[in-house]
Amino acid sequence: MSELLPREKKAFVLHMSYSFLEGIIAGLIILNEFVFVKSLLGSNYQLAVLFQFSMAVFLLLIFMNEWLKRIRNKRNVLRRAALLSRLPLLLLFFFPRSPESLGGDSVYHYIFLGIFLVYYLGNTVIWPTINLFLKTSYRHENFSRLFSYATTLNKIVMMVTTFIYGWLLDIDNYIFVYIFPIAAVLGVLSVFLLSLIPYQVDKVEVKENGFWNSVRESALGMVRILRTNRPFLDFEIGFMLYGLGFMGSVTVIVLFFETGLGLNYSSIAFYKNGYNVLAIIMLPFFGKLMGRVDPRRFAAISFLSMLLYILFLTLTEYYPAYTEFWDIRLYHLLIFYILFHGVFAATMALTWFIGSAYFCPPEEAGNYQSVHLVLTAFRSLFAPLMGIALYEAFGFTTTFVIAMSFLAIGISYMLWSERNVSLPGGVKPGNEDQE
Repeated sequence: MSELLPREKKAFVLHMSYSFLEGIIAGLIILNEFVFVKSLLGSNYQLAVLFQFSMAVFLLLIFMNEWLKRIRNKRNVLRRAALLSRLPLLLLFFFPRSPESLGGDSVYHYIFLGIFLVYYLGNTVIWPTINLFLKTSYRHENFSRLFSYATTLNKIVMMVTTFIYGWLLDIDNYIFVYIFPIAAVLGVLSVFLLSLIPYQVDKVEVKENGFWNSVRESALGMVRILRTNRPFLDFEIGFMLYGLGFMGSVTVIVLFFETGLGLNYSSIAFYKNGYNVLAIIMLPFFGKLMGRVDPRRFAAISFLSMLLYILFLTLTEYYPAYTEFWDIRLYHLLIFYILFHGVFAATMALTWFIGSAYFCPPEEAGNYQSVHLVLTAFRSLFAPLMGIALYEAFGFTTTFVIAMSFLAIGISYMLWSERNVSLPGGVKPGNEDQE
């Protein structure tokens, strides 16, 4: 670290502190859907809405990106967003601690959903601003390396937190009423620390055609990208098919762990930590692989790994043999679920965040990722509810088979596009500048 500039050293210390605190919060959030169904006794459709909120807020990026461009004092915006979106977690302290008060169509279900809608809305301001702060503090040659250190710390802290939190929830199903108020304070503190990163304020250029015309131009620009870049359109069509399979099954998998397999919190934390450990180990390998193959083929590998982990999850219903240790129930077939989910977590972490950059020049990467995020938000408006409707009508197996079918079609489409549609001129697999 001796080669870092003073401003980079300061930014890195603050970035690592932020990542440590956010890792704690992420370790709590990762069990949120299970808390909602196991402790709060929320309904299936409410569970789908909880997941929807985490993705649907990306629709606001069309407006938020233009608004943030016009804000001069981004440090104050960051701090206000932290206060407004994180402090409502304090309200969970006042939730009842008995199933009698939480059963049926309880008002507390809607309060819980509202609190986390506000939490996720804060991310539409915090995440883009954080990236801006870091990009202006780290030199280009150090950015990915320093960012990877902070991300690794974040993942390790997240896994430790998830394990401890799951263990505490098994002791007391309502421990979250004490944990989340602490998380509220940590969430504000983490963003405040990051806001201390020195930031060079550029001159704000406000377009003469006004805010709403700028938003309209931004939306039309997204449509133009899809119309003029056929390989990227194919990439997003493949992702839409994958997204229907993923979002249609993700909340049903939560219900399968809860009602189908009867797992406790410690077991759920074990499975989640298991595939996250594998993902961290495999990320360097897949990071190199992504630079050498067509991004559509790489996405197909990711989709296939998800298809396989859903397959072994489905088979567990028919072959439910397991071994129990340390109050953790390890289903034998779920060992393969952990393995393939690890591959999926590693590959999707890359293709979802930077896959779109392989279809355009470096200066257009932000615009292409915005298209990707908006389409993600669009499918989140209906796919999770579709999955719950299929589950309630036909059960786990049929829902999972339909999800695997979407994934299989997505894989086939990606591979077909790779064979028949070349990447845009000047953009090639293995071009490291795209990363």
